[in-house]
Amino acid sequence: MTNQPLNILAFAAHPDDVELAASGTLIQHIAQGHRCGIIDLTRGELGSRGSAEDRDNEASASSKILGLSARENLNLGDGFFEINDATLMAVIKMIRKYQPQIVLANAVSDRHPDHGRAAELVSRACFLSGLPKIITENQMAHRPKAIYHYIQDRGMKADVIVDITSVYEQKMQAIKAFKTQFYDPNSKEPETPISSKEFLDFIEARALEYGRVIGTKYGEGFTTERTLGTNSLIPLL
Repeated sequence: MTNQPLNILAFAAHPDDVELAASGTLIQHIAQGHRCGIIDLTRGELGSRGSAEDRDNEASASSKILGLSARENLNLGDGFFEINDATLMAVIKMIRKYQPQIVLANAVSDRHPDHGRAAELVSRACFLSGLPKIITENQMAHRPKAIYHYIQDRGMKADVIVDITSVYEQKMQAIKAFKTQFYDPNSKEPETPISSKEFLDFIEARALEYGRVIGTKYGEGFTTERTLGTNSLIPLL
């Protein structure tokens, strides 16, 4: 993995957030020749199953399945990170390091309070990263052209849906790389809302729901911060 500029940089409050909600989109773009990466804000150390070290190893395994060009963990503190000077600067440095055209971020509102807070943190950092008077060592100011928020536990109307039909199985492989988190009939870990077989069924049902909206089998939905523009409606067919 290198720190060359990326086309898409996805941020996640927890190491499996992107895999669950937006990994199909990353796989699809990587297959098209685009460079993609993930920045995890925390190590997911408060998760009921597994350990922070397990999550590190699982994220590494998932990254290989996805074909990422970069992945880093800022270790800001699962459950306790706040939006302040230190966390904003940490995210700004990543944006300037990888200079993405597009940023993907957590859902703006969700069951887990870290998700909405991460969404606001990344959104603010994207704006501040474009201000040259904010100095980070040996880095130029850079502001991504677009921010899309992936949809997580709480369903909502998507502003944009990406067809992931051709890469859906690869997406599921990336999710299952987080083997301590999800369904395993032999696991002795405590049961959680995401450890049942039904949760994986929910992931498929969500993908089917968004796929149906755009006339494909599987899709991933995103909300936008600004209205999208185009000079032709034909590519949107």
